[in-house]
Amino acid sequence: MPDPAAAFRCGYVAIVGRPNVGKSTLVNALVGARVSITSGKPQTTRHRILGIMTSPSAQFLFVDTPGFQTAHRSRLNERMNRTVRDSIGGVDVIVVVLEAVKLVDADRAVLSLLPPRVPAIAAINKVDRLADKTRLLPYLSMLEKAHPFAAMVPISAEKGIQLDLLTAEIARHLPVGEPLFSPDDLTDRDERFIAAEYVREKIFRLLGEEIPYTTTVAVDSFAHDGKLRRIHATVYADKASHRAILLGEGGATMKSIASAARRDMERLFGGKVFLEVWVKVKSGWADDEAQLTRLGY
Repeated sequence: MPDPAAAFRCGYVAIVGRPNVGKSTLVNALVGARVSITSGKPQTTRHRILGIMTSPSAQFLFVDTPGFQTAHRSRLNERMNRTVRDSIGGVDVIVVVLEAVKLVDADRAVLSLLPPRVPAIAAINKVDRLADKTRLLPYLSMLEKAHPFAAMVPISAEKGIQLDLLTAEIARHLPVGEPLFSPDDLTDRDERFIAAEYVREKIFRLLGEEIPYTTTVAVDSFAHDGKLRRIHATVYADKASHRAILLGEGGATMKSIASAARRDMERLFGGKVFLEVWVKVKSGWADDEAQLTRLGY
């Protein structure tokens, strides 16, 4: 009789946590490609993004989610929080990303969302930055009291530490089943979506705290010209003063942003990219339900 433990497994795994704990970095490290954008600023991820990893014994469908936001209120934040709640509802396993030896109110707000019947695994991230590793022991004890985790795994998403142990723990809880995607698939998102995200990532990385959050990116056209991809995109800013900062003197800042985004696209898409980016003002878009829907939120 075949061993059921050896059967192929496939399932959805929600990656959740407060803003800026390394969720997208973890998804990218597990998948082995930059399917989700990252930066050092909170709320970089605004959409539900599926990262796909296929091994000989399992297919992991990682659902990267926005950071659950409790500090700021806007229609955009409400939609992102709803995305987190919805993503938690229909998965087989939940990975809660926590920052090593920190458990703040925002973390507890995430824990309060966890459904009791879905196994949750604590991925304790950034352990490579912890000089005194003995501090993990009382922290693990505190986590045990905070939630009945199925497992707790100290990791570093950035350095790739103990990710194999994390995936082994996740696999134990995935249902037996055939893969839902091709072994070569990395994400369910198309190139058009990824192009817009790469531009937005560079804005987050190259500009200050407030400017990135009040911008969004829409791809107006995406066409294949032989092996060349021609992409025209618009960056929407909330204020005219923000538009000026995004453009920079003589358009130099936006040229740098577009060039960096184009290089990343070419690496992921495996071909040349022509990218043209415009900057326009669209005041109040983050609190406008119609605009949020049109922009894909």
